[in-house]
Amino acid sequence: MIVAKRAARLEAEAKLANAQAQVALIAYYKLEIEKLRRALYGTRLERKARLLEQMELELEELQATATEDELAAEKRAAKMQMSSCSSASGHRTSRSPSTCRARGLSSP
Repeated sequence: MIVAKRAARLEAEAKLANAQAQVALIAYYKLEIEKLRRALYGTRLERKARLLEQMELELEELQATATEDELAAEKRAAKMQMSSCSSASGHRTSRSPSTCRARGLSSP
């Protein structure tokens, strides 16, 4: 009876050791896989840094384009104001001279 209990205990301990070994092996494999992924694709931090840099460049391009569009719109508006304050023939249009002077434009 003591021998049977001892054999059962040894068998249970062996199963427990086997299960613990499997858990350790699984953890080891997960760690190795993560190391290989980092070696292949770079660390997550590096990828985020590259993504951030790319987004910053895109933002700069968008801001530059928006600034160029804004300047072009201002030039068109100034050109239209100039043409409304004085016509090509030198005659006044519907705008008053005070309005043109307030805007810094010449009137005839």
